[in-house]
Amino acid sequence: MDKKYIKNRQGLTEKEFLGQYDAGIYERPSVTVDMLIFTVMDEEKENYRKLPEKSLKLLLVKRGDHPFIADWALPGGFVSVNESIDEAAMRELKTETNIDNIYMEQLYTWGDVKRDPRTRVISCSYMALIDSTTLDVKAGDDADDAAWFNVSYDVIEEKKNVQEKGFILEKLVKITLFNSSDTIEAIVKVVETCEGSTTRVKREVTKSEGLAFDHAKMIEYAIERLRNKINYTDIAFNLMPELFTLSELQQVFEIVLGKELLAAAFRRKVEDMVIETNQFTKDAGHRPSKLYRFNPNWRNA
Repeated sequence: MDKKYIKNRQGLTEKEFLGQYDAGIYERPSVTVDMLIFTVMDEEKENYRKLPEKSLKLLLVKRGDHPFIADWALPGGFVSVNESIDEAAMRELKTETNIDNIYMEQLYTWGDVKRDPRTRVISCSYMALIDSTTLDVKAGDDADDAAWFNVSYDVIEEKKNVQEKGFILEKLVKITLFNSSDTIEAIVKVVETCEGSTTRVKREVTKSEGLAFDHAKMIEYAIERLRNKINYTDIAFNLMPELFTLSELQQVFEIVLGKELLAAAFRRKVEDMVIETNQFTKDAGHRPSKLYRFNPNWRNA
């Protein structure tokens, strides 16, 4: 039987039901998108004979209107009724930062009731890792400024309470974002409750100075996700130029993971992910180092 002729309990076909449907029955929240755009950049060299220090950076925009006027925030904005969430993310990123045509993946959906003082807002966050040297970042019409910030992630307190059926793990994470002009600090409380086979994680911003909305939670979550993904995917290569040395690649892994790695173990880890070339670096003061490129077929190696 054709479903379009099936009647519901009120005796209506689908066409009749849709014809009289009142979309105003349910109060509808607004939907926004927020983008976490990470890169790794070289810092200024103190000694030309040493490799440049690298740092993980996050792109922020300065808000030009209430609420949180003059605070920094993730690029983002409201989704219109005639566009997909992905389309809204690309549009807002282009409008606010001049970045266009990059791959972003959905990170998480944030829906706390009072997360936005204007109205009920649900936000879908996106994350991307990019080689910033290929971009021309500048603020758009609805942002006062756009700038890269160094990212520091520190667990300042951690405690675990073992219970009969599991445990409760609490930690305080300090997020510091800084550049030559501004310093932003936030603390996020993360509570992981494990009971049997069920695990719940709750995040709460306990301090936020200069960072709008609940964006500190998004940043904390994104860094956790990034650290997990870099260990089992090729996501790190989005931060690399076409040609790179293994030392440069290791620096990127160390910056993202927040710890030093043994060179021999690292090279074994990435050996299938890179292709050796016949080219070498030509930096003055350095011994020439062999250059590599990403191997897109590494999973089949």
